[in-house]
Amino acid sequence: MLREGYPAVTSRRVAAEAGLNPALVHYYFRRMDDLFLALHRRRAEQGLQLHAEVLASDQPLWTLWEYHRDAQGTGLTMEFVALANHRKAIRAEIKDTVERFRAEEIKMLKKIFKRYGVSPAECPPMVAAMLLSSVARFLAIEETLDMFTGHAQTVAFVERFIRQLEGERRAAS
Repeated sequence: MLREGYPAVTSRRVAAEAGLNPALVHYYFRRMDDLFLALHRRRAEQGLQLHAEVLASDQPLWTLWEYHRDAQGTGLTMEFVALANHRKAIRAEIKDTVERFRAEEIKMLKKIFKRYGVSPAECPPMVAAMLLSSVARFLAIEETLDMFTGHAQTVAFVERFIRQLEGERRAAS
């Protein structure tokens, strides 16, 4: 999906990449949509686990920002969004997943902001969640198109806010 887009994903290609017989792919996934849904659900569960680890981090805002800035993850998300334009079941699954992620992220940001003494009136957790994720993903999307105008300034702005609360980014331990 990342190399050539979702239309290039076929049971034969999946089998070839995995070193399997194509019939085995159909044994486990009756339709390609079933394979796409399984992949999406697996990534969603991994993402929710990472979200939990973010809160446990001693610098959760830096960790969350880096999580959202992952270009490969954004690329795969964009392929799923493109796929969702044509497949209702995938669209519904993505919607449910994003709503779960957003609810978890808002809950997480409420705790983080409380820890740092940031009032909800000063920076509403829902707004912060939307800004962190959308800015990071949009930057990643533009960078895949070799577009960089305003990126350095935007990253500096966001990171200045994070730095005010958590200090300089320390290496992950």
